[in-house]
Amino acid sequence: MGSANEICADFYPTDAVGSALPKDAAVLSARGRRAAATITRMPIPEGSGRAERAEPGRWRVTVVDRHSAVGRPPYLSRPDGRPLARRDDLRIQGGTGEVSCVDVSGRTRWTHAFDGRPNAAHVSGGRVLVTTDSLEYTPWGFLGPALLLDLADGTLVAELRGERGAALRGGRFLLGLEGYDFFDTWQHDRDGATVDSWRSYGHYVVGTGVRVVEADRRHPTESRVVRLLPGGVIERGPRLTDSVAPRPVVLEDGTILVLDAGVLRAVDRSLAGTVLAELLPVAADNTSGLISELRLDGGRLTAVIGEPGPGRPTTYTVHTWTLALHRRDAPTRRT
Repeated sequence: MGSANEICADFYPTDAVGSALPKDAAVLSARGRRAAATITRMPIPEGSGRAERAEPGRWRVTVVDRHSAVGRPPYLSRPDGRPLARRDDLRIQGGTGEVSCVDVSGRTRWTHAFDGRPNAAHVSGGRVLVTTDSLEYTPWGFLGPALLLDLADGTLVAELRGERGAALRGGRFLLGLEGYDFFDTWQHDRDGATVDSWRSYGHYVVGTGVRVVEADRRHPTESRVVRLLPGGVIERGPRLTDSVAPRPVVLEDGTILVLDAGVLRAVDRSLAGTVLAELLPVAADNTSGLISELRLDGGRLTAVIGEPGPGRPTTYTVHTWTLALHRRDAPTRRT
């Protein structure tokens, strides 16, 4: 299996992960929270993609460690030099003003220059979709164009608009946008034409189809975990409390783990949900300023919640949990 941003899926039958635009200048103070909620804009694979039934009640967690300290909220950024995407022996690299394709020998196959900075890339069927940031504030905030390029030579196929993408099969892509009355996801073909659309946006989970952990940045939020179906149809799953939940974790059986306003939730492929742990439950009207992160290393989950100090929005109490992840149907080890 390839890296997360290379996972392609037949869009239908079901499931990979993809932020937000400032609605006005006042919203710029929330850019840090959006950045943490969209740690990376590549899709998240749902594991093996096998047809094994995912049951949220199959999983449980136990707390191994917890500590709190005053410090910086859980921001993450792409390490310098890390490729935006990989495909076979090719790497898509990015830097200010350019995106390039480099082979395994280190030879640059092509470079495409543009005004902006690439933040993610997705590869499918001889095409590359690159989402970008603008270097200057524009009527679209710091959102730059989404560039659909030919993988063979870097030629611009189409210039699109969107902040978060995901790769499907056959040179098709999802591209989503939120803000300025947008809350939309479009499916584009290999020429950039729009072939389907949905009134939904968030982290895209791609595997045997597409699920979305929605992020609407509304209070009260109407976000849910949903499934995108052909013809703009949306199958709605469990509601979320946080309007900007962080990037979810996807387990090998397709179960999505969501850190939702301090509550760890599991949602299976059928969109059935359950609560695994109440780490630091936060009421819906108190989620503003909360910055969270969830990551999986081996069998251990790390959940981080940055809680802003009262009257001091730049000072955070950072709570960190280490949790062991268990399958309820796993065989018991005898000693």
